Amino acid sequence: MILYSDRDDHYSQRVRIVLAEKDIAAEIKEVSIEETPDDILSISPYQKLPILVDRELALHDPSVMMEYLDERFPHPPLLPVYPVARANSRTLILRIDREWCPIVDQLIAAELPEKELLKLREELLHEISSIAPTFKEFKYFMSDEFTLVDCCFAPILWRLPSLGIRLPLNRHLKPLLDYQKKVFARPGFLDSLSSLERDLKED
Repeated sequence: MILYSDRDDHYSQRVRIVLAEKDIAAEIKEVSIEETPDDILSISPYQKLPILVDRELALHDPSVMMEYLDERFPHPPLLPVYPVARANSRTLILRIDREWCPIVDQLIAAELPEKELLKLREELLHEISSIAPTFKEFKYFMSDEFTLVDCCFAPILWRLPSLGIRLPLNRHLKPLLDYQKKVFARPGFLDSLSSLERDLKED
């Protein structure tokens, strides 16, 4: 099993977290789009990383990769057992992908005028702050167990300082800050970080 993974990409880190949490023996090739062999890059119709190759199987969508790994290596499970809870987790991942990730991607690209980037930072901070109270009820993102939802959310939280976003230290955000500290300390999360991503925390 080989994961072609961008050195600094929150989508790639999602998959790396799953590999680390499950202690899956996989070769992680840190590459850029330019460094990726054409025969591998052609697997993705969008010409994007990550790409997971497992013998005759090749996957190019991070969410599909995560669920495939969770099903193939079922321990520890990263999706709930019961159908309703699984559907809720998938819905949360979809929300992250459709509502938050486009903002994160635009901030990373930094191709917009600074005024528009400032609005995006404020929007993302508002969105993330709005879910802070839920962490009073659950240990993780709408669950008492670490799940694929956390695998999607944690890389975004990790990148906030490098995107110019600081979570205020106040009572409202304390549950989220406690969650962040707990997730960042997980061995699986720490093992998932590339050397470039480790440097993001210093920004």
